[in-house]
Amino acid sequence: MLMTTDFEELYRYLRLAHYQKLFATINEKPGSLSATEAFSVEVIYLLGEPTIGEFADFLGISQPNASYKVISLVSKGYITKQLCETDKRECRLVVTNKFLDYYGSQIPDVSSITRDFSDTEKSVLQKLSRLLAEEISKNLKTKE
Repeated sequence: MLMTTDFEELYRYLRLAHYQKLFATINEKPGSLSATEAFSVEVIYLLGEPTIGEFADFLGISQPNASYKVISLVSKGYITKQLCETDKRECRLVVTNKFLDYYGSQIPDVSSITRDFSDTEKSVLQKLSRLLAEEISKNLKTKE
């Protein structure tokens, strides 16, 4: 039970740190991201160049609602729409360098935490992280 509590606490702190940085970068001025837009562009990035349909399906929203979010993100320069090579009727949503700069500021610096770890400890942490990621990914409702 202790292990579960430790991971819940780790998850809690990671999410809190993420939200703290997220809301610190959200400004109420033209061209800045709203909270919904910030979450939307992050989902697009994490899905890896989805179509608008894949983005909508993943979030469980209508295609018109997804299109509205995409248009806003394109106009603010956080994503681009690129025509699919195989089907010119569809386009892929691709994040821009503007998003990557924003996203990089959201990721905690793990290297400073693991600097004093032995190679064995780093190896165990990497294996555990991979296993956790695989298990969590099984629970996602994706249509891959």
